[in-house]
Amino acid sequence: MLSSPSEFNLISICSQITVMTFRDLAQRFRGRAKLSHPCRLTWACAALLGTLLPLQQVVAGQLRVAVAANFTGASRELAQRFEATTGHRLKISYGSSGKLFSQIENGAPFEVFLAADHLLPQKAIAEGLAIDGSRFSYARGTLVLWSSQPGLFTDSNDADTYLRQADFQRIAIANPKTAPYGLAAQQVLNHLGLWDALQDRLVRADSIAQAFQFTATANARLGFVAQSQIQAWGAPSGSLWQIPESYYRAIDQQAVLLNRGQHNPVAQQFLQFLKGPQGRAIISAHGYRLPIQEPL
Repeated sequence: MLSSPSEFNLISICSQITVMTFRDLAQRFRGRAKLSHPCRLTWACAALLGTLLPLQQVVAGQLRVAVAANFTGASRELAQRFEATTGHRLKISYGSSGKLFSQIENGAPFEVFLAADHLLPQKAIAEGLAIDGSRFSYARGTLVLWSSQPGLFTDSNDADTYLRQADFQRIAIANPKTAPYGLAAQQVLNHLGLWDALQDRLVRADSIAQAFQFTATANARLGFVAQSQIQAWGAPSGSLWQIPESYYRAIDQQAVLLNRGQHNPVAQQFLQFLKGPQGRAIISAHGYRLPIQEPL
């Protein structure tokens, strides 16, 4: 039971602390009856808390995002910038696009899906898992053949000759069935007529991130990886082949708003951030080509 009207006023006003400034609170108490010592102490603590907690933290939202493994580095910087700008929090899960999509089909609580292709976001809409009209391209990926060992190849002729000689035990690719970059690698080897010939030397990774790990640690002498991964690695020494884009289907990476995020304003805010100048600048800085900018 409240012992005095002053205590009742204090509790009533403290309940509004998330939407009032410290000055507003002080003005409401100006001219009122003097508070008892315990009330003054409670009021002082509440007022101090109100000045220490920024409003954006009090009302900050949260968003669960599924992100293709190749986009790990870029998405981490995007998340840091978005969180610093808005006060919202992103909870990101990484994996191959195919495995993430399987999780979405099985009820995983993701609200936004950043895939490494356009087919899976398209499929999500077709299956009623995502919002029609929300799909857009956020980046275009580039596939390269890379080895941490220098001097193996430097251009298309060298790389073609090296692959045909097969002077290696293992070559890493992401699983073509679940990873768009793995499918692109398969298309390159089909273009060269080497897919069947190299079957016993292929090391299939769960994702493009794992394919890069196999190659960077020399568990595989060479591997098909993303250009963005080489850039994030810090311009390492080694052998690099910039594969002609005509050798594989364009890696058009698309984002889509999932059903669970339809009523979360943070989801819309994050997708707009991806399309905006800050988001595009970060994506470009991580080695991706930018799609034609769509109207915001």
